Amino acid sequence: MKGIKIVTIGGGSSYTPELIEGFIKRYPELPVRELWLVDIPEGREKLEIVSALAKRMVEKAGVPIEIHTTLDRREALPGADFVTTQIRVGHLEARAKDERIPLKYGVIGQETNGPGGLFKGLRTIPVILEICRDIEELCPEAWFINFSNPAGMVTEAVLRYSGITKTIGLCNVPIGMHMAVAEMLEVEQSRIHIDFAGLNHMVFGLEVYLDGKAVMGEVLDKLASGPSMTMKNIVDVGWEKDFIKALNLLPCPYHRYYYQTEKMLEQEQQALQDKGTRAEVVQELEKELFTLYSDENLAVKPKQLEERGGAFYSDAACNLINSIYNNKQDIQVVNVRNNGAISSLPADSAVEVSCIITNEGPKPIAMGGMPVAVSGLVQQIKSFERLAAEAAVTGSYHTALLAMAINPLVSSDSTAKQILDEMLEAHKEYLPQFEKSYAG
Repeated sequence: MKGIKIVTIGGGSSYTPELIEGFIKRYPELPVRELWLVDIPEGREKLEIVSALAKRMVEKAGVPIEIHTTLDRREALPGADFVTTQIRVGHLEARAKDERIPLKYGVIGQETNGPGGLFKGLRTIPVILEICRDIEELCPEAWFINFSNPAGMVTEAVLRYSGITKTIGLCNVPIGMHMAVAEMLEVEQSRIHIDFAGLNHMVFGLEVYLDGKAVMGEVLDKLASGPSMTMKNIVDVGWEKDFIKALNLLPCPYHRYYYQTEKMLEQEQQALQDKGTRAEVVQELEKELFTLYSDENLAVKPKQLEERGGAFYSDAACNLINSIYNNKQDIQVVNVRNNGAISSLPADSAVEVSCIITNEGPKPIAMGGMPVAVSGLVQQIKSFERLAAEAAVTGSYHTALLAMAINPLVSSDSTAKQILDEMLEAHKEYLPQFEKSYAG
């Protein structure tokens, strides 16, 4: 076997050791020959720390994976079989603004939902599309796997505004939900299957199976009566039992922002006073992680990495790459072109849905229409994503305003305009396409 070449853009990320661990443990069936870790000049120090740890991990494991680093992605891309992206345009400082500014207006400030999600998309999509152009030129046969947030919006933009068709968006939320259900039922994860359908951070479990038997009722009872499934970056405020029974679907952690908006806003406002934004908490955690990574005696992924809200992202990427390479035809939940899998959403839009993973890529499983109780909300978020992607590409102030105003977390058009104007000014360094807008 000639081996595989993988390029990871955003290689200096704190998540990269998980990616290395994933490739090491799968090496017997996924022979990674070269792994290129790419970053930008501002990320040089982190890239050097992470790549040194990666080399120690590979050496300790005794696998012949060559680790390369570069600040020039065009040097890395030729001949790549898979390209993954895990970038954060504007770094954690930009995330802190995304979380802090909306709270001034009584609106939830969150990294991938509401105004914060819009602005992360506006910053990220142009950079991702530049990467896509390089892939089209330098490694047109490569699979492009993105797990930069907002993953659904980014996938939407890649499908609409690039020439890449071999693209997949990835999120750790369905994995976390699957793990949580197995824990609730006190069974091995392999015995659980969940039919997933919806959008990124707006995905629902339509049915839950234990050994092939439908057990949604039992799972929802446990969800409503005890600690409910969540993530490190989302406060668990619990669910109203009768609401969960009425919904009769498995909600994802992010649904709290839409069904428990007042409670989540109160929690965020209190947290801002007590310890700052989630971004500021993560900054401290990242300092701890990179101190650990710098230890020349460390040659494994540290347990502390699981405290990050995106834990298991990288392992999910390794699993996806492995299934494509080996044509495993297993079922995974990814963001892809709908192609009729969810009949109540446009066929050409990006959706997050259970797919069969083959060497020709993901094959979405037909799920029918979204249940009537959630179909409207899902449609509204899809409209928001479409407009946000368009605004990111065109730099249209009015399209961005419309996207902001139709988001269900924003209370009025005037509030939308106030937040938009302040955030455009705050992020102008990373939004050159909107230069005319914030110049007045």
